[in-house]
Amino acid sequence: MTTQGVFRRKPIDQIAEDKGEGLTRTLGLWQLTAIGIGGIIGAGIFSLAGAVANKTAGPAVLISFLVAGVASAAAAFSYAEFAGLIPKAGSAYTYGYAVLGEIVGWFIGWDLLLEYTAIVAVVAIGISGYFTELLSLLNIQLPQWMLGAPGTEGQGVEPGSYKVNLFAVVLCLLIAYVLNLGMKNAARFETTLVYLKVAVVLLVIGVGVFHIDTDNYNPFFPFGLSGAFTGAATVFFAVFGYDAMSTAAEESKDSQRHMPKAIIYSLAISMVLYVLACLVLTGMVNYKDVDAESAFATAFADIGFHWLGIIISVGAILGITTVLFTFLLGAARVGYSMSRDGLLPQWFAKTHPVKHVPSRITWVLGIASAVIAGFLPIAEAAELTNIGILLAFVVVCIAVIVLRYKQPDLPRTFKTPGMPVVPIIGVIFSIWLITFLTPETWLRFAVWFVIGLVIYFAYSKRNSVMEKSER
Repeated sequence: MTTQGVFRRKPIDQIAEDKGEGLTRTLGLWQLTAIGIGGIIGAGIFSLAGAVANKTAGPAVLISFLVAGVASAAAAFSYAEFAGLIPKAGSAYTYGYAVLGEIVGWFIGWDLLLEYTAIVAVVAIGISGYFTELLSLLNIQLPQWMLGAPGTEGQGVEPGSYKVNLFAVVLCLLIAYVLNLGMKNAARFETTLVYLKVAVVLLVIGVGVFHIDTDNYNPFFPFGLSGAFTGAATVFFAVFGYDAMSTAAEESKDSQRHMPKAIIYSLAISMVLYVLACLVLTGMVNYKDVDAESAFATAFADIGFHWLGIIISVGAILGITTVLFTFLLGAARVGYSMSRDGLLPQWFAKTHPVKHVPSRITWVLGIASAVIAGFLPIAEAAELTNIGILLAFVVVCIAVIVLRYKQPDLPRTFKTPGMPVVPIIGVIFSIWLITFLTPETWLRFAVWFVIGLVIYFAYSKRNSVMEKSER
């Protein structure tokens, strides 16, 4: 195995010995699973399902989620194998570095820093909208200057009234603060919110099932089978989150056994809830009448359950907040791992002396997400997401095949089934979804790629721990 040049690979046994400043192993199986569910279930149920049902798939939104779930599972199995084999922080970055080389790992890590941070900002903007709407239902009016990013004023609002999306800024900083309380306390906060979110979803399903009219399922494919598959491309971004959770491997009590299970459990539980919620929604309301923005709250309000609509709005705010937690956690652990390897300044890898968390990189990324959330429109912020995560899926699926055939005797606590067919499905589906991305997304990605290329050759390659060890 060559260790020269930009494609030098970090031996897996060396990765296992990495100590850095040290993270505390406090997370059990169900805490990890809760973090995964926290990252997966969010806008997918509370808004995206309704939008896809109304405009793209009709009742076949159920099929959209199933197709997306199967495709996501193909990548999830690959992540699970690596998580059991390499129980260290960094997820796709670490796996790419170990199998495909330093520069591949660098670019995946560099992309994920942007993607995860942007997701935090986008979700914070979305929650801000829910929060503002909830306050208006309670007849509470906030000053207009704090309600949105400049230039995002809607109808009836004087242009120039908005200065900053203050609630989104505060929320990003609050999540950074929670993550810096120490992983044990932070995980307790996340787990509590996840339990509340799942309880709200179960309440929605439990009440809604008694108001299903099966005539609403006919026609089941009003936009044809192609509409269901187009919907799958849209909702795919609601069925990942385990990838960010896997960055916490170094904080798991028994990562090699628990992390693969947590990845599979979190996706399986989320998919069951997604499917049941879609059945209830499209059974209660004809797809043509589904509210694309607040589907469940509107559906229950229409049948006289206004109190449940308020509960759903509160549940959406609490539930989607868990997505912030999972992805800011993921961004901070990727940055921490890259810094420990010398690809970013090792100052970022310094952990808090008492809390044992990478507080510096967490605050840097928290502030970055707050700036994006406060001053960019949600559409522009959203365009920063997606492509890096899909590329990470491609890299992980390819890497698991390469490593299985190059080093088949490594001690794997979980093996991807159907090798190599299942990972190849993950690669094909991810590449297919990339083709749906806009030219603007590709342009932003190209700019970020070039910036990363400059930083890698100007700083990272020369300061890499691997580079220094070879001198």
